[in-house]
Amino acid sequence: MVRRMRRLAAVLVSGVVAGALSLGLAGPVRADPAHPVSRPGPAAGVEITGDGMDEPLRLRSPDQRPQVLAIIDQVDWIDRVARLKAPGKSGLGRKFTVVVLVGEKRVRTFDLYPFADGGPRIFRPAKQPGARVVNAGWFLGRLTMSETLRSVGVPVERQFDTLSGGVGGGERVIPEAFDPAQDIDDALGELRRLLLLNVSVVVLITFGIAGIALLIRRRTR
Repeated sequence: MVRRMRRLAAVLVSGVVAGALSLGLAGPVRADPAHPVSRPGPAAGVEITGDGMDEPLRLRSPDQRPQVLAIIDQVDWIDRVARLKAPGKSGLGRKFTVVVLVGEKRVRTFDLYPFADGGPRIFRPAKQPGARVVNAGWFLGRLTMSETLRSVGVPVERQFDTLSGGVGGGERVIPEAFDPAQDIDDALGELRRLLLLNVSVVVLITFGIAGIALLIRRRTR
C-alpha cells in the first residue's frame, strides 16, 4: 500500500512539474522578421513611377535590399484577402506604379494610392508583365504606405495617419506603431499559454481522481 501511494505521489509531482515547465517555457510565437514567408530572392528589385516623379526610382542593389523588401511588403499579401469594390476615381489621389523585378525581368506590377479617401488603396491590373494574366482587383493598403514610399525616396510629403474617434475625434498615430502581424503573434502566444494551463489543470484533476479511486478501492476490499 505504501509503495503504491509513493508511486501515485511521484506521478502527481511529475504532472505538476510538467505543467509548470510548459507554462514557463512556452512564450509567444513570434514571426522571424529576417525570414518572411514571401521573401524574394537576392536578385529582386523594384521600379517606382508616379505623379510628381521626373524619372523612375529603381531599387535593386544589395545595399537597397531593405527598401526593396519594404515596398514588396506593401503588396505581397493581397492574394490572401478578398477584393473590394472599385472606388471612385475622384478620391484616389496621387498614383504610384510599382513594378517588381527579378534581375532585368519584370514579374509583377501594382498601382498604389497612398492618399485615397478612406485609406490607402492598391490596384492590381489584370495584365501583368509578360504573358501573365490575373484577376484585376482593388484592395485596402497598409496605413504605412505613404511613409514607406517616402522612406525609400519617393517624393511624398510626410504625414501621420489618424484613427478616427468620431466626428471631430482623432488620435495621432505613429505609423511604426502599427504591426498587425506582431499583434496576431502575441494573441496566438497568449492563447497557447491558456491552452497549456487548461491542459495542466485537467491532468492534475485526472491524477487526483485516479488517486482517490485507488484509495477507495483499497479500503473497500
